[in-house]
Amino acid sequence: MSSQAKSQAQAQTTAPSRSSSDRIADPWGVRTPYAPGSTWPTRTDEFLQPGVASADVERWVQTASILHSDGDAMDIAVRDGRMVGVRGRPVDRVNRGRLGPKDLFGWQANASRDRLTRPLVREGGRLTECDWDTAMDRIAAETRAQLDARGPGAIGFYTSGQLFLEEYYTLSVVAHAGIGTNHVDGNTRLCTATAAESLKESFGCDGQPGSYEDIDHADTIALFGHNMAETQPVLWMRVLDRLAGPRPPRLVCVDPRPTPVAKAAAVHLAPRSGTNVALLNALLHELIRTGRVDHAYLAAHTVGFDELRSRVAECPPSWAAPICDVPEEAIREAAAIIGSAQRLVSTVLQGVYQSHQATAAAVQVNNLHLVRGMLGRPGCGVLQMNGQPTAQNTRECGADGDLPGFRNWQNDEHVADLARVWNVAPEAVPHDAPPTPAMDIFRKAEQGEIRLLWISGTNPAVSLPELARIRAILGQERLFTVVQDLFLTETAQYADVVLPAATWGEKTGTFTNADRTVHLSDKAVEPPGEARSDLDIFLDFARRMDFRDRDGRPLVGWHDPESAFEAWKRCSAGRPCDYTGISYDGLRGGSGIQWPCNDEHPEGTPRLYTDGISWAGADECETYGKDLATGDPVTEAEYRARNPDGKAVVKAAEYLPPDEETSAEYPLQLNTGRTLYHFHTRTKTGRVRQLRDAAPEVWVELSAATARALGAREGDLVEVASRRGALRGRLRVTEMRDGMVFVPFHYGYWDTPAGRGPEGDQGGRAANEVTVTDWDPVSKQPIYKTAAARVDLVESGDGTPAPAPTTTASAPAEPHGVPATEGGAGAVAAYEVGGRDGTSIKAAAKP
Repeated sequence: MSSQAKSQAQAQTTAPSRSSSDRIADPWGVRTPYAPGSTWPTRTDEFLQPGVASADVERWVQTASILHSDGDAMDIAVRDGRMVGVRGRPVDRVNRGRLGPKDLFGWQANASRDRLTRPLVREGGRLTECDWDTAMDRIAAETRAQLDARGPGAIGFYTSGQLFLEEYYTLSVVAHAGIGTNHVDGNTRLCTATAAESLKESFGCDGQPGSYEDIDHADTIALFGHNMAETQPVLWMRVLDRLAGPRPPRLVCVDPRPTPVAKAAAVHLAPRSGTNVALLNALLHELIRTGRVDHAYLAAHTVGFDELRSRVAECPPSWAAPICDVPEEAIREAAAIIGSAQRLVSTVLQGVYQSHQATAAAVQVNNLHLVRGMLGRPGCGVLQMNGQPTAQNTRECGADGDLPGFRNWQNDEHVADLARVWNVAPEAVPHDAPPTPAMDIFRKAEQGEIRLLWISGTNPAVSLPELARIRAILGQERLFTVVQDLFLTETAQYADVVLPAATWGEKTGTFTNADRTVHLSDKAVEPPGEARSDLDIFLDFARRMDFRDRDGRPLVGWHDPESAFEAWKRCSAGRPCDYTGISYDGLRGGSGIQWPCNDEHPEGTPRLYTDGISWAGADECETYGKDLATGDPVTEAEYRARNPDGKAVVKAAEYLPPDEETSAEYPLQLNTGRTLYHFHTRTKTGRVRQLRDAAPEVWVELSAATARALGAREGDLVEVASRRGALRGRLRVTEMRDGMVFVPFHYGYWDTPAGRGPEGDQGGRAANEVTVTDWDPVSKQPIYKTAAARVDLVESGDGTPAPAPTTTASAPAEPHGVPATEGGAGAVAAYEVGGRDGTSIKAAAKP
């Protein structure tokens, strides 16, 4: 470990306090070191509104975080019917009492004065307030009109990764069996579709093989495109505490930016965007060349290794190095660390999922573990991470278009089983074609095939690529749009009906994090005005549409969160995500529980595949797979022939260059991503003072060498342009790789005079003004991190730093350039000054 990483890991090892007032400048808090194989110590983080003491709190209400995918368990402090603070739950297995900055401060957005409190309908081109009957009757009438005129294919649903399980399942039943449409997806398509698809390709089924507790045992942690320190800060605290303890794990980091993870790594590889498959093939080449292969495991539990060996034989580090623009020796060193690991954990996130060849690359990470036999035991696991708090439920419940319970839409027995659960005819469950992914839903709306689009809990007018096109789609007169949200978002401003939704803390339900841990979130306070839970809205719609099962009974037979959960349990029974052993009472008071939880596993299941591969047989699998290059489906017959015994599939992939390469006109690679202090399009975090002040405005990152070539300095106003549009922001000069421009994607227009899009010739603010309409052929996930752009200097600054945090990957390259009190959150670390030639210049030198 480098001296800098060691000092970071060992800092502040004194007993933690409950004060969280410094958790913007010190996001990860104090260290509680621990040894491998031991239990992560507890640390209780708490934040109460100024003037409120613990003794003033009337009730503490159990919940978990809704602003990332980690699933940090917490309690909400309630006084006089209002939320007044939060504290971590030390009893919980996920966070052991710790909370990140968004956990500690984000809840304050619930009390924003601009919350929607009454429904709105469009009259004479303007949105006007109305009562619930008027709004819901209008939606029901339009739904019936479209069904009569054009059929179920005229209706689409686009939902979120932030609703509750009970709400997704109700939506899934309504959309699939009530309406009969296949046009159902979530914004999880933008962040974790590749996670699901890679698990299906390798193991036949969705479901995280590993567990967060594997970090407690690992001697090596490899992070591929995963800035854990900012996207899952509490999980990063767990890693930091291991690094501060005896026998710390070695870290391998693959990321083009100088993230906190990269600075703590033994080897940091900073490849060109779109070259992940080339890099991973070189790592696999080295494992095989040096004999770091568990042949017994491969023979017992996998098929396809010979094909992989043949493919990567042509991919030595000397081949990959110029493609990826990283040192050959650094690739060899990373492979040596992974190859010598006795207990390996790998994590994957958007640097893989939102880049070129996303699924192919994520599958190669799975292959690392299959080749090394590193699955199903403590410290050995893959974490194909999620990006949102309830993304796992979107996938489990079928709100992403798949069939609920990880059933295979191509398997008639699976369809019949689901029809039995819903008491409908099998032909009432759409399964004559693949589910329609989000990008195709919007394309069908653009072409006039979809005429009614119901958007719940997401903001595509900021989050989808090529925003000028998305605004044009949403603005069509022929498209009837329903938006269900907390605020009048950029998307809601295009709606024909806007429904005010209750949110976390104002309703009851369950949700499941990235390592399959199910938490209960109890209602703590009443929602504002007439706002209703998403569950109540979907139940109301089902009643007005009078959906019936085959016996004439209401199709949706539940009436509240707990009865909806019990209905879901019946749907999940006997499936990989079996919830039958979980109850609301069982979740109250203690820790979250990992599925599957049933009679066989009454306490839950820490890790999957402890005794072989469970759900890869042709009769059981969720999918027969796809071609990793083209996305063409594998037939049932082909799958049975290739995998007759239901083993894991070691699936090779050829590296293919990105579709949009740089050019003389657009010489830079465009990269977009997240910052620690915000979530998605800032509809919540942008309304919280602590988080807003930490990262108040969009910025643009370049390396020092790239900035010099432009003639630009820290704080200058620059314009980022692509073939699709442009945006402007202040320049932050960082230690990122040369030849790349990075823009955080959170910033839209709701807090600008324009309201919902760019205005005049001042340029846009949203990163997705410039991203490309392209997606992975397998997962259908949009590609946000592989496109070509240019940066132009608009005006020189006055010496004021860019409004970017200094505690994170956006820290400035020159430590004396930005005072600790300026330019965003925190103090500037004493980072080494130096240019970037497309690699981490410290990579090969680290021990």
